[in-house]
Amino acid sequence: MKNLADLEKFINSELTSKINNSFIKHNNIYLNINQDELIEVISFLKTNKETKFRQLIDITAVDYPENENRFKMVYLLLSHEYNHRIIIDYSIKENEVISSLTSIFPSANWMEREVFDMYGLNFKNHPDLRRILTDYGFEGHPLRKDFPLTGHNEVRYSEEQKKVIYEPVKLEQNYRNFDYESPWEGTKYIKEIKKS
Repeated sequence: MKNLADLEKFINSELTSKINNSFIKHNNIYLNINQDELIEVISFLKTNKETKFRQLIDITAVDYPENENRFKMVYLLLSHEYNHRIIIDYSIKENEVISSLTSIFPSANWMEREVFDMYGLNFKNHPDLRRILTDYGFEGHPLRKDFPLTGHNEVRYSEEQKKVIYEPVKLEQNYRNFDYESPWEGTKYIKEIKKS
């Protein structure tokens, strides 16, 4: 299908009960689905001759720590034949297990490992779920909103020990109270001294 609006209507008519919401924005189709329907929706979009979304571009997550369903999973698919993109999302709770897409798109292997490493989300039926971007003993998940900006440990090479060592993060005192305000406005503590 060459027309994006027709494609959206076709997808909605075929997957009626599986789609919660759909709309077109910036020449992309956005679908909100239930987590349980993921495999069926992705399989349909890949194999149907009217859609032909045969490339998985990315899998990622978004962290909303204030929500009950803390994470939003996002999948981006591309149809080369029709030059259409579709973005599929659903929300999950922190400890929910997600279905792996590696049986449908083998390239999902690396993307799901990245989501596991950065957000700590688990995928069932994944062939090799382990960290991919951080070190083996790394604590925490760096893209979660509650992860400290400085991390927990710092890594450096020790000349004395001739190896890489881990140490707790130590911030120098002059960096702790750094003033990020514009120098043209002056700093708050100087303004307060001048007023008194």
